[in-house]
Amino acid sequence: MSKIHRRKFLKTTGGMAAILATGKAPAFAQASTVHWLRWNDFVPAADALLKDTLIPEAEKALGIKVNFERVNANDLQPRITSAIQSGAGPDIIMLSNNHPHLYKASLVDVGDICDGIAKDQGAFFDIAKGNSSTKGKWISVPSNVVGGLIAWRKSWFAEVGATEFPKTWDEYRTVGKKLKDKGHPIGQAVSQSFGDPPSFIYPLLWSYGGAEVDDAGKVTINSKETIEALKFMNAFWKDACDEGGLAWDDSSNNRAFLAGTISATLNGASIYIESLRKPEQYKTETGQPLKTDILHAPLPSGPNGHFNSHLYHSHVIPSYSKNQTQAKAFLKWFHTPANYEKWFITFKGFNTPPNPMWETHRMWEEDPVMLPYKSAGKTSKLPGFKGEPNEKAAEVLSKYTIINMFAASIKGQSPEAAAKAAEDELKKIYI
Repeated sequence: MSKIHRRKFLKTTGGMAAILATGKAPAFAQASTVHWLRWNDFVPAADALLKDTLIPEAEKALGIKVNFERVNANDLQPRITSAIQSGAGPDIIMLSNNHPHLYKASLVDVGDICDGIAKDQGAFFDIAKGNSSTKGKWISVPSNVVGGLIAWRKSWFAEVGATEFPKTWDEYRTVGKKLKDKGHPIGQAVSQSFGDPPSFIYPLLWSYGGAEVDDAGKVTINSKETIEALKFMNAFWKDACDEGGLAWDDSSNNRAFLAGTISATLNGASIYIESLRKPEQYKTETGQPLKTDILHAPLPSGPNGHFNSHLYHSHVIPSYSKNQTQAKAFLKWFHTPANYEKWFITFKGFNTPPNPMWETHRMWEEDPVMLPYKSAGKTSKLPGFKGEPNEKAAEVLSKYTIINMFAASIKGQSPEAAAKAAEDELKKIYI
């Protein structure tokens, strides 16, 4: 095999899929380097695994070099925008939620990778299909779902008579008021940040029957249902919340919870995982490890039911990349179950895969506190609901239009005026 010319090998064996099937490194030039841009992970052990183990293994298997770069998650979108405009930048870029739709004209078709993953690991959940494909074309490779659940201090809730997490928003407000009166407010970011704000605000809006558009794409945000959601949030904020949350990003609530200044917050599992990692550092006021006082629960239900909108991640290959073949080879290698499994286990459930095969993984048997995250991948509505998860919905999310509406109302704008202002902004996008 080593004596066969590379072009003939590729032609006669079916390309990249066949290369991977051989288990041998393709004959890429020694100078071939794939630049991979990701966020600074909320689970540091995962970044360490990539840097110290998986990337070196991939380099050896594929005969390439990987330039692994990490940035704050809120900086990913500006980076890809700049790269596409200049025609140069990373070969693989991590994006959140439906952001791939914003750049679809400048992205490589990755259907061959996605089809292979689905064949081996089961059909992708709707959250992956909606955020990563358009009109039958896969524009990004689904990576993972970060379940958005509420981490809560069971001892503090018990002190105010709540031995279970509240099932409805009204119950949550009532319990939250008691907690805040005792100096243990609820913490929630309502700000221009990528993860926690939309994962909280979108489901709240939907649970009251509000939506940015209907199923035909007509703007419907200025409705009585939206106004009721805004009115609830205003009261909830004043009665139950740490009012500094208007200035928080996605790490602020982690720090507040671990410091013991809030009693509950919507989050991925990173708070709990950090408490597991440093049990001697994070303790309750009675001196017990904080990890023993944390449970996870879904968001409450509203008059229109219960909804989730979990944070979603995928990887794109911009069409400007001169290393598209190598980038595809790396993503295929990374998503091979034996390789992906190492990464998945490291997260302990913070990241859940976008395919059903992983729901039965033995890892879920290890810690019952993490079990509520198990099915996050298949329980999420997509930004833009009730409409399509297209580039218009992605622009709304990218501009934080829905989040800004709630923040403006919290700050004192009337719910009616906030809904009307959001309607005006949405019509600029959808019409």
